[in-house]
Formats: sequence, C-alpha cells, structure tokens
Amino acid sequence: MMEFTFWYMVIATLAAVVLAVVLVRQRIKQKDLEKLIAHNNTRLEQLQLNFGRFAPQDVIEHLTGGDGEYEPEMRSVTVLFADIKGFTKMCDKMDPATVVTILNGYFQCMTESLAKHHGEVTEMMGDGLLALFGAINTNPWQVQDAVQGALAMRKALVEYNNELKSKGFPELSIGIGIHQGDVLAGIMGNYELSKFGVVGDTINVASRVEGLTRIHDVDLLVTEEVKTKLDDRFRLRQMPAHQVKGKEELIVTYLVEDS
Repeated sequence: MMEFTFWYMVIATLAAVVLAVVLVRQRIKQKDLEKLIAHNNTRLEQLQLNFGRFAPQDVIEHLTGGDGEYEPEMRSVTVLFADIKGFTKMCDKMDPATVVTILNGYFQCMTESLAKHHGEVTEMMGDGLLALFGAINTNPWQVQDAVQGALAMRKALVEYNNELKSKGFPELSIGIGIHQGDVLAGIMGNYELSKFGVVGDTINVASRVEGLTRIHDVDLLVTEEVKTKLDDRFRLRQMPAHQVKGKEELIVTYLVEDS
C-alpha cells in the first residue's frame, strides 16, 4: 500500500511538472503571438498612414477593410481646381529648395482647409490641386461644402502669405474654379499602378473656369450649375460670359465674394 502511494505521488508530481511546462510554453507562445499581432497592427497603421499621402483616406479604409475592390461608377460630384498664379515665373527667381518649401506649406494649409469641409484632394500637379466633393461618399451638401472650402482656402492663404512675408518670401495669389456635374469615379489603372481618379467633362470645365480667374482678375469663380444650388448666404457677382477651349457656347461664371 505504501509503495502504491509512493508511485502515485511520483506520477502526480511528474504530471504537475509536465503541466507546468506546457502552461509556461503556452504563455510564451501567447506572448509571442501578442507581440506579432501588435507588430502587424503597427505596420498596418503605418501602411495606411503612408498610403493616405497618395490617396483619399476613405478609399484607403475601404480597400484595407474590404475585398480590395472599388468599382468605377458614375457619380454627381463637385470639382474644385486651384492654381497659383504666376508661380512658374516666380520659380525662375528662387532656388529649388525654397520652391519646395513654399509649395509644401501651401499644400498643407490648402488641404487642411478643404478637409474641414469634406473635400478630398486627389491630385497635386505642380502648383495646382484637384479636390472632389461627393466622389467617394454621397454628399447632398457637396456644392455648399465646396464653396465653403474655397472660402476657407482664401482665408488660409491670407495667413500663409503673412508667414511667407515674415520670412522674406514672395506672397502667393491663387485662382479657384468650381463646377458640378457627373463623372466616372473609382480606382483606375493596372495591376502595377492604380489610383483613385475621376474622368469626365466636368473636370475639364472646372479647369477652364479656374483659368478664367486670370481673365476676370479674381480669385474664385463658380459656374451656373454651382450657383443654382447655393443658398442665399453666399454673395455672388456675375462675370461677363466668356469663351473657353473645348466649348462652343460661352461660359457664365460668378465671383464668390463672401458668405
């Protein structure tokens, strides 16, 4: 009986030791797994942050959280084009590092102003930018948001020019054109290189309207399509009708004075 009890205690002790070893190994594996998950989460967040510099954040979240598809579709959007007037000549008088510094600061304050009004900057072309309202997510107030975003850009530019002036840099003058209409929006490209973009005549018209800011010597013009969807808080002044490239009929635009 005593011999049985002895071996029972030995076996029980060995079993306890084995169980303890197994538990320790499981805890080590669990901690390693937790570290791996935390590391991958950090990498995913960093990846999303980096991609967010090249594509709208809503598109990044859709692609990383879904099946990776973002099928192109026709959408009614409001398009905003902005460009710095005379910047090419200005560049000829400055070194490249100064040009980049000025542009980076400009794009920073402009994109922040647009983001506050639900605008997505999808293109930066030289010293110009393209912002979309209602292209990614449905926005029934897209026209109001676009004009409010443009007015915020106007205000932000005043502050940025004060900063440039204090550093001895030349001040900037911009032109903004806004048009509303249908476009084809979605992820476009091939397997190696794709991006979120829009295609359609609405884009061309918005670009031409931005060009008219130089003809009329103003900073912010909207088309008739935009004007008819704005409420009474915006003060508009009609500009003379003007011919633009690619259009047979004259384009009527309106200067947005304030809101």
